[in-house]
Amino acid sequence: MEWIEALILGIIQGLTEFLPVSSSGHLEIAKHLFGIDPDSSFIFTVVVHGATVLSTLVVFWPEIVALLKGLFKFEMNEETEYILKIVISMVPVGIVGLLFKDSIEAMFGGNMVFLGLMLLVTASLLALAHFVRKRDRKIGYIDALVIGIAQAIATVPGISRSGATIATGLMIGNDKTSLAKFSFLMVLVPVLGANLLELITGESAGSMGISLLVLVIGFASAFISGYIACKWMISLVKKSKLIWFSIYCLVIGAITIFLK
Repeated sequence: MEWIEALILGIIQGLTEFLPVSSSGHLEIAKHLFGIDPDSSFIFTVVVHGATVLSTLVVFWPEIVALLKGLFKFEMNEETEYILKIVISMVPVGIVGLLFKDSIEAMFGGNMVFLGLMLLVTASLLALAHFVRKRDRKIGYIDALVIGIAQAIATVPGISRSGATIATGLMIGNDKTSLAKFSFLMVLVPVLGANLLELITGESAGSMGISLLVLVIGFASAFISGYIACKWMISLVKKSKLIWFSIYCLVIGAITIFLK
């Protein structure tokens, strides 16, 4: 992988991580177009995902600090309940990560037909969320679990994590204003944990033919573009314009199928 490819892939990852269009799917499509081996570049995918998680930390840092302050009062206050809901939402993806890690990684093999079909699934979810009657129910514990299941399903490349979690929340009647924040915060620990696990147990970048410079460039570009996209997505969810992303995923999914 060349540095210019790392730059472009990092930007793609950052812009699409928080938009409901599947960052993993777009990365796989870009790798296919660049002729990059998906197996040998998996460590790059892990690194740029870590970069976008860090951009989430920066964007939501005031909220994270407020939640931690409330938690360390050691009482069942609003902040503690919110963190408990986030923990509940992480259980499904944790189970998937522990039991099906190898199966999930095997899906990142450059199968464009499969990827295109999963993008069509994302398009369908976003369309359903757009047309469902909007309600303003607060996110409850059961809601957090259901949204967490959606996040676990979205480990499949082509199914947007933010799209699946936000669409699911809207379909079960949750308040759209709080959904984006919850969706972005619930992914922090799982992705950081996956990055740490990969660093401990995975192959080194060098052994996979990827230089440190390439990883740094990919990380930096993903972080900067991710920071911009995260702020943008919050505004988009509040304005309920998910239908345009549904149409986009429909078109890209159809095109991807013919990239086989």
